[in-house]
Amino acid sequence: MARTQLPTLEELSRLDLEALKQAWTLVFSGAPPQRMPRDFLIKLLAQGLQERGAGGLPKALERALAKAPSSGDERSSSDEPSGNLTLGTRLVRSWGRVNHEVTVIENGFAYRGKAYRSLSEIARTITGARWSGPRFFGLKRGGRSELSREEQA
Repeated sequence: MARTQLPTLEELSRLDLEALKQAWTLVFSGAPPQRMPRDFLIKLLAQGLQERGAGGLPKALERALAKAPSSGDERSSSDEPSGNLTLGTRLVRSWGRVNHEVTVIENGFAYRGKAYRSLSEIARTITGARWSGPRFFGLKRGGRSELSREEQA
């Protein structure tokens, strides 16, 4: 039987995978990503339910997302890792005495409840400066320059 009512946050962890997929369709008006780990699906659904309860995304963010390239577009960044990260992989980087956690999702990366197409976008969000995302998260070898100094801070 198809679910027509949104689950509560408390119900999410008790739903089976099929019910979670149905909830995703209700919350996000589209099919869920394929091969997404169940626990991450629950986290994103929880974020979507909370967002709905708060009245949706801020208008400025909606405009920025509307201008962003669609997930079907090719990545423009040549420094992104290709195929060596599997779905659900978590990358953790300490910066400014705060641990920042990124999860690999089907068409990019998730950081603090938002989807990003590249690690470089996330590194820029965290630091405010242009970084090679793979280098920032330790996936590419580079000089010991700023990365080493910041890790000691």
